[in-house]
Amino acid sequence: MSKLDGNERWKTKMLLTEHKEQYTRRHQPQLSGMPSSDELTMIRDGVVLPHILSMLHHGIEQVKGSNLVLKELHARCLEIIVFAVTKDHYALKKKLAGRNIRIANKETDDDIFYYNYVCRGYESRFGITREVLRSEIGQRLAKYTNELKSMMKEKQKEQEKE
Repeated sequence: MSKLDGNERWKTKMLLTEHKEQYTRRHQPQLSGMPSSDELTMIRDGVVLPHILSMLHHGIEQVKGSNLVLKELHARCLEIIVFAVTKDHYALKKKLAGRNIRIANKETDDDIFYYNYVCRGYESRFGITREVLRSEIGQRLAKYTNELKSMMKEKQKEQEKE
């Protein structure tokens, strides 16, 4: 604790973001290069979320090009899910950057996608099979769909109260 921590006058002073990052890094424990299980989960999410986004964008194009009766409703629901996935993806990218983890290029070998990643100087490969990726995408889409459904139910309850 420094002499200025208890001084209220210094709380209102302007602080540059670089200095704030240095201050927070100073008080964080030093992590080794190998990723923890939480970080491996984050890396997996960083691999899955872009696939979900590309599937959703493709789905939106298919719905808009179709002759469905409620195609605008379907497209709008997909766009809301795209917004939620994009928000999660950018938050995850920010967390990964904060932990000094980068996910690099993709290689494909017999239904297995390999992604190179660098975690605090430690370089390795993360592999995920097509089936596991499909099931993970299905689970995530179900989660996002349930969130959309709950949002719609809340909105309906608000409108019924009025």
